[in-house]
Amino acid sequence: MVPVPIADTPVPAVVARYDFNGQTMILDDSGFGHTLRVVAGHGGVIRPVVHGTGNALAFPARCELTVCPHVALQSPGTTDLNPGTRDLSYGADVLLAPGQTSKGQNVVQKGYSKTGSQYKLQVDGVAGQPSCVLVDERRPGVIRLVRSSVTVADGRWHAVRCERAGSRFDIYVDNVLRGRTEVPARLSVANDSPLSIGGKGAARDNDQFNGALDNVWVRIG
Repeated sequence: MVPVPIADTPVPAVVARYDFNGQTMILDDSGFGHTLRVVAGHGGVIRPVVHGTGNALAFPARCELTVCPHVALQSPGTTDLNPGTRDLSYGADVLLAPGQTSKGQNVVQKGYSKTGSQYKLQVDGVAGQPSCVLVDERRPGVIRLVRSSVTVADGRWHAVRCERAGSRFDIYVDNVLRGRTEVPARLSVANDSPLSIGGKGAARDNDQFNGALDNVWVRIG
């Protein structure tokens, strides 16, 4: 009898990582080639700032005008950053001043909650509490959210991590568990949207991040 091969279990892997230390292009340090481009509107720009021994990127400050500068970083539209039902973790180092908070600011996002599936890390409200979001491709508009019990809007750097393992969905701040909820074990995130960092895009309603970001990453499996 010819033996039947057993399918390999995908090895967990960092599939996108950005340390923002490049001089020209924003390359994907994971080696998977998800180079970012800058999408901007209304004069939005990013600028390098010192973080540790390298650089981070500062995004436009909070603006109270009717039309404000907007900028985001985006990969090409891709399906190979989709976890499907597999375990998923993603995060970033964030720096946000107390006076720079708003209703909602996007840090990392793939997909759109109203029209498809999504995973997202954002900073919410005047209190500046980070939260993680998952939306199942079979249930657009149904948002699964876990919010940190502590703020990150204190003018200091914080490492924020979202982690989905089966039905568990957690948020960590500086490697300390700060929130936990449950999601359906078969919840699936799969779309052909780009990975967006610092905002949804260049439109006026892009949920602009108003601080600095570094070491953005996505791990699947």
